[in-house]
Amino acid sequence: AGLQDSLDKKLFGQHLASKVIVKAVKGFLNNTNPKKPLALSLHGWTGTGKNFVSKIIAESIYKRGLKSKYVHQFVATLHFPHADNINLYKDQLQSWIRGNVTLCPRSLFIFDEMDKMHAGLIDSIKPFLDYYELLNGVSYRKAMFIFLSNAGAEKITEVALDFWRNGKMREDIQLTDMQNALSVSVFNNKNSGFWHSTLIDRNLIDYFVPFLPLEYKHVKMCVRVEIESRGYAVDEDILSRIADEMTYFPREERIYSDKGCKTVYAKLDYYYDF
Repeated sequence: AGLQDSLDKKLFGQHLASKVIVKAVKGFLNNTNPKKPLALSLHGWTGTGKNFVSKIIAESIYKRGLKSKYVHQFVATLHFPHADNINLYKDQLQSWIRGNVTLCPRSLFIFDEMDKMHAGLIDSIKPFLDYYELLNGVSYRKAMFIFLSNAGAEKITEVALDFWRNGKMREDIQLTDMQNALSVSVFNNKNSGFWHSTLIDRNLIDYFVPFLPLEYKHVKMCVRVEIESRGYAVDEDILSRIADEMTYFPREERIYSDKGCKTVYAKLDYYYDF
């Protein structure tokens, strides 16, 4: 219930992501004997809410949220920077996951910047995501894996724009409108850590979750919530000015914010004397 409530109040313009994530996470946690770990892959442009949602998921499961010793975050450019060390990274990654799931079966692993991860590296965790009862005496079935990536964002935008140009509501977009196209797009993207990955090939990713590009109205929602969270009265003029300062695409229609809500917080600091 907390997960649903948080997404309803804090996540804007992402009806698909919200619906899929609540259903997937609640279903998985309520299953006392899952056949495999839960694997979610979140896709979309920067600032559309992928990191934010992984934070909300962590907070809805663990008392200390992202600070919990059972939540483990990996950032591709920070933890796996050098292509020539890929074999070392594979060993380290397997060892880290094995050790932490041994300590806590209900561990959460978050992989950020999947689009910057060296191809082939993520395949090293394939055994942990598969349908094994035990691997060397350890069960990984209750663990959760979340992957965050910009890969596939073009395909998501393509579908969203198509709906908009045909006069259809954004909320009418269904998961079936893009799930298959998204997984194929990510699998064939050479700039994706999932390029020709066995995780996709073997259908080990349970859901490819699309994060739609955010519109002007969604940016205003982000600004409003952030102002209120800091304990200030909302100034509608400042709210509109911040939303107007963002840049939008495509060039002709100017529908979607190219940074989502990413720079809202810095712009607020400029306007308010915090």
